[in-house]
Amino acid sequence: MRSAKSAADQARAERVAACFRETFTGEPELWARAPGRVDLMGSHTDYNRGFVLTLPIGRDTWIAARHRDDATVRVYSMNLDGGDEFLLHDIPPVSESTWRNYVRGVAATLRDAGLALTGFDAVIHSTVPVAAGLSSSAALECALATVFEALGGWHLTPERRALLCQKAENEFVGVKCGILDQYSSCLGREGCALLLDCRDLSTRAVWIAEGIRTVVCNTMSPRRLSGGEYAQRREECDQGAAVLGVNALRDVAPETLAARRHELPELVARRCEFIVAESGRAESLALALAEGDRPAVARLCAESFAGARDLYEICSPAMVAMMEAMHAAPGIIGARQAGAGFGGCMVALVDTASTGAFRASVLDAYRSATDVTPEIYPVEAAPGAEVFEAGKLAR
Repeated sequence: MRSAKSAADQARAERVAACFRETFTGEPELWARAPGRVDLMGSHTDYNRGFVLTLPIGRDTWIAARHRDDATVRVYSMNLDGGDEFLLHDIPPVSESTWRNYVRGVAATLRDAGLALTGFDAVIHSTVPVAAGLSSSAALECALATVFEALGGWHLTPERRALLCQKAENEFVGVKCGILDQYSSCLGREGCALLLDCRDLSTRAVWIAEGIRTVVCNTMSPRRLSGGEYAQRREECDQGAAVLGVNALRDVAPETLAARRHELPELVARRCEFIVAESGRAESLALALAEGDRPAVARLCAESFAGARDLYEICSPAMVAMMEAMHAAPGIIGARQAGAGFGGCMVALVDTASTGAFRASVLDAYRSATDVTPEIYPVEAAPGAEVFEAGKLAR
Protein backbone atom coordinates (compact mmCIF):
# COMPACT_ATOMS: atom_id res chain seq x y z
CA MET A 1 0.00 0.00 0.00
CA ARG A 2 1.51 3.31 -1.09
CA SER A 3 1.22 6.61 0.75
CA ALA A 4 0.40 10.00 -0.71
CA LYS A 5 3.65 11.77 0.13
CA SER A 6 4.10 14.91 -1.94
CA ALA A 7 2.95 18.36 -0.90
CA ALA A 8 0.49 18.36 -3.79
CA ASP A 9 -0.90 15.00 -2.68
CA GLN A 10 -1.25 16.24 0.86
CA ALA A 11 -3.13 19.36 -0.23
CA ARG A 12 -5.36 17.26 -2.44
CA ALA A 13 -6.07 14.79 0.36
CA GLU A 14 -7.00 17.64 2.68
CA ARG A 15 -9.45 19.05 0.11
CA VAL A 16 -11.06 15.67 -0.48
CA ALA A 17 -11.34 14.90 3.25
CA ALA A 18 -12.85 18.33 3.90
CA CYS A 19 -15.43 17.71 1.18
CA PHE A 20 -16.20 14.29 2.70
CA ARG A 21 -16.78 15.84 6.13
CA GLU A 22 -19.04 18.52 4.64
CA THR A 23 -21.01 16.08 2.48
CA PHE A 24 -21.31 13.02 4.72
CA THR A 25 -20.09 14.09 8.20
CA GLY A 26 -17.17 12.25 9.78
CA GLU A 27 -14.00 10.90 8.19
CA PRO A 28 -13.36 8.53 5.26
CA GLU A 29 -11.89 5.20 6.26
CA LEU A 30 -10.59 4.02 2.88
CA TRP A 31 -8.77 5.71 0.00
CA ALA A 32 -8.40 4.25 -3.50
CA ARG A 33 -6.94 5.58 -6.74
CA ALA A 34 -6.69 4.56 -10.38
CA PRO A 35 -4.72 6.25 -13.17
CA GLY A 36 -5.70 7.61 -16.54
CA ARG A 37 -3.57 6.66 -19.51
CA VAL A 38 -2.15 7.96 -22.76
CA ASP A 39 -1.60 5.54 -25.62
CA LEU A 40 1.79 6.07 -27.20
CA MET A 41 0.79 3.95 -30.20
CA GLY A 42 -2.22 1.85 -31.09
CA SER A 43 -5.33 3.89 -31.88
CA HIS A 44 -8.40 1.63 -32.19
CA THR A 45 -6.29 -1.54 -32.26
CA ASP A 46 -7.65 -2.86 -28.96
CA TYR A 47 -11.07 -3.92 -30.25
CA ASN A 48 -9.31 -5.43 -33.26
CA ARG A 49 -7.28 -7.67 -30.90
CA GLY A 50 -4.01 -5.99 -31.86
CA PHE A 51 -1.17 -4.38 -29.92
CA VAL A 52 -1.23 -1.10 -27.99
CA LEU A 53 1.68 0.70 -26.35
CA THR A 54 0.09 2.44 -23.37
CA LEU A 55 1.37 4.64 -20.55
CA PRO A 56 -0.71 4.77 -17.34
CA ILE A 57 -0.12 8.29 -16.01
CA GLY A 58 0.01 10.18 -12.73
CA ARG A 59 -3.22 12.00 -13.57
CA ASP A 60 -5.64 9.84 -11.59
CA THR A 61 -8.98 9.46 -9.85
CA TRP A 62 -9.14 9.32 -6.06
CA ILE A 63 -12.05 7.99 -4.03
CA ALA A 64 -12.36 8.56 -0.28
CA ALA A 65 -14.96 6.17 1.14
CA ARG A 66 -16.59 4.95 4.34
CA HIS A 67 -18.66 1.80 4.58
CA ARG A 68 -22.37 1.80 5.37
CA ASP A 69 -24.29 -0.90 7.17
CA ASP A 70 -27.15 -0.77 4.69
CA ALA A 71 -27.13 -1.50 0.95
CA THR A 72 -26.97 2.13 -0.10
CA VAL A 73 -24.24 3.79 -2.18
CA ARG A 74 -23.93 7.55 -1.98
CA VAL A 75 -21.28 9.31 -4.07
CA TYR A 76 -20.33 12.92 -4.67
CA SER A 77 -18.05 14.21 -7.43
CA MET A 78 -15.94 17.25 -6.61
CA ASN A 79 -15.15 17.79 -10.29
CA LEU A 80 -18.71 17.72 -11.56
CA ASP A 81 -20.32 19.15 -8.43
CA GLY A 82 -23.03 16.56 -8.21
CA GLY A 83 -23.90 13.27 -6.59
CA ASP A 84 -25.88 10.09 -6.83
CA GLU A 85 -27.57 7.61 -4.50
CA PHE A 86 -28.87 4.12 -5.23
CA LEU A 87 -29.56 0.76 -3.62
CA LEU A 88 -27.30 -2.18 -4.47
CA HIS A 89 -30.27 -4.50 -5.07
CA ASP A 90 -31.91 -2.05 -7.50
CA ILE A 91 -29.52 -0.31 -9.91
CA PRO A 92 -31.34 1.10 -12.93
CA PRO A 93 -29.38 3.26 -15.38
CA VAL A 94 -29.95 6.99 -15.30
CA SER A 95 -31.83 8.04 -18.41
CA GLU A 96 -29.53 10.86 -19.50
CA SER A 97 -25.89 10.35 -20.49
CA THR A 98 -24.00 11.00 -17.27
CA TRP A 99 -21.01 9.93 -15.18
CA ARG A 100 -23.49 8.42 -12.73
CA ASN A 101 -24.03 5.49 -15.08
CA TYR A 102 -20.34 4.57 -14.82
CA VAL A 103 -20.71 4.35 -11.04
CA ARG A 104 -23.91 2.37 -11.27
CA GLY A 105 -22.55 0.18 -14.03
CA VAL A 106 -19.57 -0.96 -11.97
CA ALA A 107 -21.82 -1.75 -9.01
CA ALA A 108 -24.32 -3.69 -11.13
CA THR A 109 -21.62 -5.64 -12.96
CA LEU A 110 -19.80 -6.66 -9.79
CA ARG A 111 -23.09 -7.65 -8.18
CA ASP A 112 -24.11 -9.72 -11.21
CA ALA A 113 -20.73 -11.46 -11.08
CA GLY A 114 -21.72 -12.82 -7.67
CA LEU A 115 -19.47 -10.58 -5.60
CA ALA A 116 -20.72 -9.44 -2.19
CA LEU A 117 -21.08 -5.67 -2.20
CA THR A 118 -21.15 -3.29 0.76
CA GLY A 119 -22.78 0.12 0.67
CA PHE A 120 -20.63 3.19 1.20
CA ASP A 121 -20.42 6.95 1.16
CA ALA A 122 -17.71 8.32 -1.13
CA VAL A 123 -16.21 11.50 -2.50
CA ILE A 124 -14.61 11.35 -5.94
CA HIS A 125 -11.86 13.67 -7.13
CA SER A 126 -10.02 13.32 -10.43
CA THR A 127 -7.11 15.03 -12.16
CA VAL A 128 -7.85 13.17 -15.41
CA PRO A 129 -9.50 15.62 -17.83
CA VAL A 130 -12.97 14.52 -18.94
CA ALA A 131 -13.65 13.72 -22.62
CA ALA A 132 -10.01 14.33 -23.54
CA GLY A 133 -8.84 10.87 -24.55
CA LEU A 134 -6.96 10.07 -21.33
CA SER A 135 -9.48 7.52 -20.07
CA SER A 136 -11.24 9.39 -17.28
CA SER A 137 -14.11 6.89 -17.37
CA ALA A 138 -11.86 3.85 -16.88
CA ALA A 139 -10.01 5.58 -14.04
CA LEU A 140 -13.36 6.13 -12.32
CA GLU A 141 -14.52 2.57 -12.96
CA CYS A 142 -11.31 0.94 -11.74
CA ALA A 143 -11.09 3.11 -8.63
CA LEU A 144 -14.70 2.24 -7.79
CA ALA A 145 -14.09 -1.48 -8.27
CA THR A 146 -11.10 -1.18 -5.93
CA VAL A 147 -13.30 0.43 -3.28
CA PHE A 148 -15.96 -2.28 -3.57
CA GLU A 149 -13.23 -4.93 -3.40
CA ALA A 150 -11.56 -3.50 -0.30
CA LEU A 151 -14.80 -2.92 1.60
CA GLY A 152 -16.23 -6.28 0.53
CA GLY A 153 -13.21 -8.22 1.74
CA TRP A 154 -12.69 -10.18 -1.50
CA HIS A 155 -9.88 -10.09 -4.07
CA LEU A 156 -9.79 -9.71 -7.82
CA THR A 157 -6.74 -10.04 -10.01
CA PRO A 158 -6.01 -6.80 -11.89
CA GLU A 159 -6.91 -8.59 -15.13
CA ARG A 160 -10.32 -9.68 -13.80
CA ARG A 161 -11.02 -6.22 -12.42
CA ALA A 162 -10.23 -4.68 -15.79
CA LEU A 163 -12.53 -7.08 -17.65
CA LEU A 164 -15.43 -6.45 -15.28
CA CYS A 165 -15.01 -2.69 -15.61
CA GLN A 166 -14.91 -3.00 -19.40
CA LYS A 167 -18.12 -5.05 -19.24
CA ALA A 168 -19.75 -2.30 -17.16
CA GLU A 169 -18.89 0.30 -19.78
CA ASN A 170 -19.87 -1.92 -22.72
CA GLU A 171 -23.16 -3.27 -21.39
CA PHE A 172 -24.46 -0.85 -18.74
CA VAL A 173 -23.20 2.47 -20.08
CA GLY A 174 -23.44 1.41 -23.73
CA VAL A 175 -19.94 2.44 -24.89
CA LYS A 176 -18.43 -0.44 -26.87
CA CYS A 177 -14.85 0.32 -25.90
CA GLY A 178 -12.03 -2.19 -26.15
CA ILE A 179 -9.96 -3.37 -23.21
CA LEU A 180 -7.17 -0.78 -23.47
CA ASP A 181 -8.43 1.79 -20.98
CA GLN A 182 -9.37 -0.54 -18.14
CA TYR A 183 -6.27 -2.71 -18.56
CA SER A 184 -4.03 0.34 -18.48
CA SER A 185 -5.74 1.63 -15.35
CA CYS A 186 -5.55 -1.71 -13.51
CA LEU A 187 -2.16 -3.05 -14.63
CA GLY A 188 -0.06 0.12 -14.66
CA ARG A 189 3.52 -0.11 -13.43
CA GLU A 190 5.49 2.79 -12.06
CA GLY A 191 8.34 3.84 -14.33
CA CYS A 192 7.45 2.03 -17.55
CA ALA A 193 5.02 1.83 -20.45
CA LEU A 194 3.11 -1.37 -21.22
CA LEU A 195 2.88 -3.21 -24.52
CA LEU A 196 -0.56 -4.81 -24.36
CA ASP A 197 -1.51 -7.73 -26.55
CA CYS A 198 -5.28 -7.33 -26.82
CA ARG A 199 -5.79 -10.89 -28.04
CA ASP A 200 -4.35 -12.84 -25.12
CA LEU A 201 -4.38 -9.84 -22.71
CA SER A 202 -0.73 -10.23 -21.83
CA THR A 203 1.49 -7.22 -21.14
CA ARG A 204 5.19 -6.50 -21.41
CA ALA A 205 6.97 -3.71 -19.57
CA VAL A 206 8.70 -1.18 -21.83
CA TRP A 207 11.26 1.16 -20.28
CA ILE A 208 11.65 4.34 -22.31
CA ALA A 209 15.24 5.35 -22.99
CA GLU A 210 16.74 8.11 -20.88
CA GLY A 211 16.32 11.59 -22.30
CA ILE A 212 12.84 11.08 -23.81
CA ARG A 213 9.85 12.67 -22.05
CA THR A 214 6.16 12.09 -22.70
CA VAL A 215 4.10 15.29 -22.92
CA VAL A 216 0.31 15.45 -23.18
CA CYS A 217 -1.11 18.28 -25.29
CA ASN A 218 -4.83 18.83 -24.69
CA THR A 219 -6.59 20.60 -27.56
CA MET A 220 -9.46 21.47 -25.17
CA SER A 221 -11.80 20.16 -27.84
CA PRO A 222 -13.94 17.47 -26.15
CA ARG A 223 -14.73 14.19 -27.82
CA ARG A 224 -17.39 11.54 -27.12
CA LEU A 225 -16.96 7.80 -27.59
CA SER A 226 -20.66 7.08 -27.41
CA GLY A 227 -21.26 8.93 -30.69
CA GLY A 228 -21.97 7.13 -33.96
CA GLU A 229 -18.52 7.61 -35.51
CA TYR A 230 -16.77 5.34 -33.01
CA ALA A 231 -19.37 2.61 -33.41
CA GLN A 232 -19.17 3.01 -37.17
CA ARG A 233 -15.41 2.41 -37.15
CA ARG A 234 -15.93 -0.80 -35.21
CA GLU A 235 -18.57 -1.98 -37.67
CA GLU A 236 -16.29 -1.25 -40.62
CA CYS A 237 -13.48 -3.23 -39.03
CA ASP A 238 -15.81 -6.14 -38.32
CA GLN A 239 -16.97 -6.03 -41.94
CA GLY A 240 -13.39 -6.17 -43.17
CA ALA A 241 -12.52 -9.08 -40.88
CA ALA A 242 -15.56 -11.02 -42.09
CA VAL A 243 -14.66 -10.57 -45.76
CA LEU A 244 -11.06 -11.58 -45.07
CA GLY A 245 -12.19 -14.63 -43.10
CA VAL A 246 -10.57 -13.83 -39.76
CA ASN A 247 -11.91 -13.28 -36.25
CA ALA A 248 -10.16 -9.91 -35.95
CA LEU A 249 -7.94 -7.68 -38.05
CA ARG A 250 -5.02 -8.60 -35.77
CA ASP A 251 -4.83 -11.84 -37.77
CA VAL A 252 -4.32 -10.10 -41.14
CA ALA A 253 -0.76 -9.70 -42.38
CA PRO A 254 0.05 -6.54 -44.38
CA GLU A 255 0.87 -8.56 -47.50
CA THR A 256 -2.42 -10.46 -47.22
CA LEU A 257 -4.37 -7.23 -47.01
CA ALA A 258 -2.50 -5.83 -50.03
CA ALA A 259 -3.28 -8.94 -52.07
CA ARG A 260 -6.98 -9.01 -51.14
CA ARG A 261 -7.70 -5.32 -50.85
CA HIS A 262 -9.79 -5.41 -54.04
CA GLU A 263 -12.32 -7.64 -52.26
CA LEU A 264 -13.20 -4.87 -49.81
CA PRO A 265 -15.26 -1.73 -50.25
CA GLU A 266 -12.81 1.16 -50.53
CA LEU A 267 -13.81 2.75 -47.21
CA VAL A 268 -13.51 -0.56 -45.36
CA ALA A 269 -10.16 -1.21 -47.05
CA ARG A 270 -8.80 2.09 -45.73
CA ARG A 271 -9.95 1.30 -42.20
CA CYS A 272 -8.31 -2.13 -42.37
CA GLU A 273 -5.09 -0.70 -43.77
CA PHE A 274 -4.78 1.66 -40.83
CA ILE A 275 -5.47 -0.98 -38.17
CA VAL A 276 -3.12 -3.58 -39.62
CA ALA A 277 -0.28 -1.07 -39.85
CA GLU A 278 -1.05 0.56 -36.49
CA SER A 279 -0.83 -2.71 -34.59
CA GLY A 280 2.58 -3.36 -36.08
CA ARG A 281 3.68 0.18 -35.26
CA ALA A 282 2.88 -0.38 -31.57
CA GLU A 283 5.40 -3.24 -31.43
CA SER A 284 7.93 -1.22 -33.43
CA LEU A 285 7.59 1.88 -31.23
CA ALA A 286 8.11 -0.19 -28.08
CA LEU A 287 11.48 -1.29 -29.47
CA ALA A 288 12.41 2.17 -30.73
CA LEU A 289 11.65 3.86 -27.41
CA ALA A 290 13.55 1.25 -25.43
CA GLU A 291 16.59 1.68 -27.69
CA GLY A 292 16.31 5.47 -27.88
CA ASP A 293 16.04 5.32 -31.68
CA ARG A 294 14.72 8.84 -32.25
CA PRO A 295 14.48 8.75 -36.06
CA ALA A 296 12.35 5.60 -35.81
CA VAL A 297 10.15 7.22 -33.16
CA ALA A 298 9.61 10.24 -35.43
CA ARG A 299 8.78 8.09 -38.45
CA LEU A 300 6.37 5.80 -36.62
CA CYS A 301 4.49 8.68 -34.99
CA ALA A 302 4.21 10.51 -38.33
CA GLU A 303 2.88 7.39 -40.05
CA SER A 304 0.33 6.87 -37.28
CA PHE A 305 -1.02 10.40 -37.48
CA ALA A 306 -1.17 10.34 -41.29
CA GLY A 307 -3.11 7.08 -41.13
CA ALA A 308 -5.47 8.43 -38.48
CA ARG A 309 -6.12 11.47 -40.65
CA ASP A 310 -6.34 9.92 -44.10
CA LEU A 311 -7.34 6.28 -43.59
CA TYR A 312 -9.27 6.10 -40.33
CA GLU A 313 -10.55 9.69 -40.46
CA ILE A 314 -10.56 10.35 -36.73
CA CYS A 315 -8.89 13.76 -36.85
CA SER A 316 -10.43 17.15 -36.16
CA PRO A 317 -9.30 20.68 -37.06
CA ALA A 318 -8.16 21.15 -33.46
CA MET A 319 -5.98 18.05 -33.69
CA VAL A 320 -4.40 19.23 -36.93
CA ALA A 321 -3.65 22.63 -35.38
CA MET A 322 -2.09 20.97 -32.35
CA MET A 323 0.00 18.68 -34.54
CA GLU A 324 1.40 21.69 -36.37
CA ALA A 325 2.18 23.44 -33.08
CA MET A 326 3.95 20.38 -31.68
CA HIS A 327 6.06 19.82 -34.76
CA ALA A 328 7.19 23.45 -34.77
CA ALA A 329 8.30 23.33 -31.12
CA PRO A 330 11.89 22.80 -29.91
CA GLY A 331 12.80 19.34 -28.67
CA ILE A 332 10.12 17.45 -30.59
CA ILE A 333 10.97 13.84 -31.41
CA GLY A 334 7.58 12.50 -32.45
CA ALA A 335 3.90 13.39 -32.05
CA ARG A 336 0.54 11.78 -32.77
CA GLN A 337 -3.08 11.44 -31.70
CA ALA A 338 -3.98 9.98 -28.32
CA GLY A 339 -7.02 7.94 -27.45
CA ALA A 340 -9.76 7.46 -30.00
CA GLY A 341 -9.26 10.79 -31.76
CA PHE A 342 -12.15 13.06 -32.74
CA GLY A 343 -10.57 15.81 -30.61
CA GLY A 344 -9.20 15.60 -27.08
CA CYS A 345 -5.52 15.10 -26.35
CA MET A 346 -2.44 14.58 -28.45
CA VAL A 347 0.85 13.11 -27.24
CA ALA A 348 4.40 14.22 -27.92
CA LEU A 349 7.70 12.49 -27.24
CA VAL A 350 10.15 15.24 -26.43
CA ASP A 351 13.82 15.64 -25.59
CA THR A 352 13.80 15.87 -21.79
CA ALA A 353 16.10 18.89 -21.67
CA SER A 354 13.75 20.84 -23.95
CA THR A 355 10.47 20.07 -22.13
CA GLY A 356 9.97 23.61 -20.81
CA ALA A 357 10.75 25.25 -24.13
CA PHE A 358 8.51 22.77 -25.94
CA ARG A 359 5.61 23.54 -23.63
CA ALA A 360 5.96 27.32 -24.00
CA SER A 361 6.20 27.10 -27.78
CA VAL A 362 3.14 24.85 -28.17
CA LEU A 363 1.08 27.04 -25.86
CA ASP A 364 1.82 30.13 -27.92
CA ALA A 365 1.47 28.52 -31.33
CA TYR A 366 -1.78 26.69 -30.63
CA ARG A 367 -3.34 29.71 -28.94
CA SER A 368 -2.37 31.92 -31.89
CA ALA A 369 -3.88 29.45 -34.36
CA THR A 370 -7.14 28.71 -32.53
CA ASP A 371 -7.74 31.40 -29.88
CA VAL A 372 -7.92 28.51 -27.40
CA THR A 373 -5.48 28.05 -24.53
CA PRO A 374 -4.43 24.38 -24.40
CA GLU A 375 -3.20 22.34 -21.47
CA ILE A 376 0.36 21.09 -21.94
CA TYR A 377 1.97 18.91 -19.28
CA PRO A 378 4.60 16.16 -19.00
CA VAL A 379 3.44 12.85 -17.55
CA GLU A 380 5.17 9.95 -15.85
CA ALA A 381 4.29 6.26 -15.72
CA ALA A 382 2.11 5.42 -12.71
CA PRO A 383 1.03 2.23 -10.94
CA GLY A 384 -2.39 0.71 -11.48
CA ALA A 385 -5.53 0.84 -9.33
CA GLU A 386 -4.84 0.41 -5.62
CA VAL A 387 -5.78 1.28 -2.07
CA PHE A 388 -3.43 3.86 -0.62
CA GLU A 389 -2.83 5.77 2.60
CA ALA A 390 -3.99 9.38 2.53
CA GLY A 391 -6.06 9.75 5.69
CA LYS A 392 -3.16 10.82 7.88
CA LEU A 393 -2.38 13.61 5.44
CA ALA A 394 -5.93 14.87 5.43
CA ARG A 395 -6.19 15.84 9.08
